[in-house]
Amino acid sequence: MIGRHWLGFSLVLLCLLYTAQASPGDAHPVYRSCVTVCERDGCVGETCFAQCNYSSHGASHDSPWYTQEPLYQRWKQWGCQSECRYFCMLAREEERAKQGYGPVKYHGKWPFKRVFGIQEVASVVFSALNLYAHFHGWLSLIILLYYKLPLRYDKKTYYEYTPLWHIYGLLSCNSWFWSIIFHSRDVDLTEKLDYSSAVALVGYSLILSILRSFNIKEEASRVMVAAPLLAFITTHILYLNFYKMDYGWNIIVCVAMGIAQLLTWAIWAGVSRHPSRWKVWVPVIGGGLAVLLEIYDFPPYKGYFDAHSIWHATTIPLTYVWWSFVRDDAELATSNLLKKSK
Repeated sequence: MIGRHWLGFSLVLLCLLYTAQASPGDAHPVYRSCVTVCERDGCVGETCFAQCNYSSHGASHDSPWYTQEPLYQRWKQWGCQSECRYFCMLAREEERAKQGYGPVKYHGKWPFKRVFGIQEVASVVFSALNLYAHFHGWLSLIILLYYKLPLRYDKKTYYEYTPLWHIYGLLSCNSWFWSIIFHSRDVDLTEKLDYSSAVALVGYSLILSILRSFNIKEEASRVMVAAPLLAFITTHILYLNFYKMDYGWNIIVCVAMGIAQLLTWAIWAGVSRHPSRWKVWVPVIGGGLAVLLEIYDFPPYKGYFDAHSIWHATTIPLTYVWWSFVRDDAELATSNLLKKSK
């Protein structure tokens, strides 16, 4: 669904992120030596870290309980290893720059510069803007349906897909929220939450694309379509979280669901006479061009703006176009039903 990214297909790219476990930067002996020495001595050059004086449980081996590592440090998980890796990366990149070499990846990620403890500040900002765009779009749909368009005698809307779009709006906001958290601090928990929310949204978006494109309105028919897909999506999320974080299998699942919904909406827009069908084509084409940013995958400019963060930025206007289509669809459906009832 053109929601969190465009037609949900762009969520596939989230499933492709961070799958590399070893990179040229962290494989270099100079970097590895720097990290080893830092974890032993607690310093990189003249920069030293108090975290390296504590055990993995937050307390020093030879200190009383009241010398425990501060709670905010443990919550952020900026431990000894994280700090050593970050500052050794900066030191190594400075050396490479002096030698005329460009940035390389470390542990599967480009060398980003932190801002107030945030790992990828540009992606965080653009994810927040996407969250706002979805919330604004969802809220505008609610206002249209319940305050501008006529309601049935039982105060329900004439638009048959209202509940489905409410779920979509909730899942979209949830997915972008965890994108913000994940880009702020990449740890196992935030990775699983980000992956799970992305898979949930792209899976539900596939269901919604089928129900809307084939104009399925009967509850029994909707259940027959949604139940198998919901069972598969739930099983896949449980598999990733509690059995194995299988990146390869996750890629296959996301790509399959993404292509399926992309084709569903593209074919519907091609054969439909919907007056706002161009608002489906814009996110499809625009999102397709945005994918080139992920394919190119250039290093972060000044340590902040990489291809992925700019890709996040391109999805913001596409989100507004998509929710505009949803509002137009609600107005058209309501108008048609009112004409039939007369």
